[in-house]
Amino acid sequence: MGILVTSGTAVANLHPAVVEASQGRLPLIVLSADRPPELRDRGAPQSIDQERIFGRHVKWYAELPVPENEPVLEAHLRSVVSRAVAVAREAPAGPVQINLPFREPLIPAGELRPAAAQHGAPDNDRRPAVQLVGGSPMPVERDLVALAARLRSARRPLIVCGPQDRPGFADAVTGLAERLDAPIVADGLANLRMGPHDRSRIIGRGDTVLRSERFRANRQPDLVLRFGGTPTSKTLLTWLALLDADQIVVDDGGWNEPTIRPVTMVHADPARLAAWLAEHLAEHLAEHLAEHPADPVAGAPGKPALWLAAWRTADRAADRALEAWLHALHEPFEGAVIAAVATVLPDDALLYVGNSMPVRDLDGYLPAGPRAIRCLGNRGANGIDGVVSSALGAAAAAVGPVVLVVGDVSFMHDLNALLVTRLQPLSATIVLVNNDGGGIFSFLPQASAIQAEVGLPEHYEALFGTPHGIEPGPIVKALGGQHRLVAVDDLGAAVTASVGQPGVRVLEIRTERRRNVELHREALAKAVAAVEAEAPG
Repeated sequence: MGILVTSGTAVANLHPAVVEASQGRLPLIVLSADRPPELRDRGAPQSIDQERIFGRHVKWYAELPVPENEPVLEAHLRSVVSRAVAVAREAPAGPVQINLPFREPLIPAGELRPAAAQHGAPDNDRRPAVQLVGGSPMPVERDLVALAARLRSARRPLIVCGPQDRPGFADAVTGLAERLDAPIVADGLANLRMGPHDRSRIIGRGDTVLRSERFRANRQPDLVLRFGGTPTSKTLLTWLALLDADQIVVDDGGWNEPTIRPVTMVHADPARLAAWLAEHLAEHLAEHLAEHPADPVAGAPGKPALWLAAWRTADRAADRALEAWLHALHEPFEGAVIAAVATVLPDDALLYVGNSMPVRDLDGYLPAGPRAIRCLGNRGANGIDGVVSSALGAAAAAVGPVVLVVGDVSFMHDLNALLVTRLQPLSATIVLVNNDGGGIFSFLPQASAIQAEVGLPEHYEALFGTPHGIEPGPIVKALGGQHRLVAVDDLGAAVTASVGQPGVRVLEIRTERRRNVELHREALAKAVAAVEAEAPG
């Protein structure tokens, strides 16, 4: 993925995207135009210090010389660009910046076509000037065998999967879970709850289940194997940090480990590692059965019969309680938005979610199902910058039907992204959850603390609620999109009618922030009570 911008503040405006690419491990090439050296630091228009402007957020930085028609400079250009692509893609992937100074006039003296097209150069002259042989790391076999032995000896193993989107990972990790007879607590962005893979060991209501004190007290794992980014659920993350259990964190070269506790960090491609471990454990079991046909668990501690069953039972109890509560509800509720959208999306659809409340509602209310639906979000730095742009970029790439669920503050922050509808044909549906402000702050302590200490609710609104009072419909239409107000009960039908149609359609759902908090707590209480009723004493 690459982006080309002019000089000056245009480069600075890319900072959130570069940070997100760095944190989210996305290969990104930033080509920043610049003024020539003789015009820098002189007050020339559109000139700022662009050298290493993104600091440590880029993996590599290079500046090319001012273009000249010299063979050595062309060779240098090819070398730098090839290296930039290789570095950006090498695990852990990330952004690189190439700074490109130009002198006026800003048009070439010759043809605009590449040199190979002009002069009929053979295809082999177009190959990259630099090639990187490597890829995602895997530990040496000795360490892999030792890791497999630790997993094999666990009596209560648990797999935790945070946000990730890797081809082949779902089949690999569910195969590993089968060999370990282990539950998988899957984040809403782990891309495990929905799909044609084996979902029999997927725990989709992990956040709800772990809010039960009785369940937490009686279901302590002795080993946790973690994949993916930081989980969305604060409940899950806090529980992991407090566990007295062996924890193994798999990362492809970085350090995704925010709990600040002793762990074993394994640098490996998650899908490749999970597949290797599953195969190794299967081979070990086959050898064991061949040697001990009458005693398949001889020499190895057996897993408690209720370990996996207890997680499944609690998950189903929470799921049934939430579904029943949602079915009986007939008023605007933000959690119901995710459930309604996910239920009607077709195979190969992409469900994009904004940060703050939408991603938390995805984690709490995304149902399980066999349809192959990808769930994505900008969870690298968890910011609201460019959420609409990201979703429309996915739509422009024609990855499948795209539906974005986003809050009103994030939407307003990136409204100008809708201009792309005037530049190129694309199809996308935006479900705008409009509660007139920052709804997530209503769940945090300051919502009650400020009002209690100051005694004036308007101070909370000014500092945290930040209501805007803007009607988005006219703005959406002015920018080239379509807009429609929709009731939550009608959202499924509206999304079904919208998906695949040309253009960008904004389906607006209006909710009330304080009532939304009450409804979230009511739903959670019902689900936790159901888990408590099923949990053993």
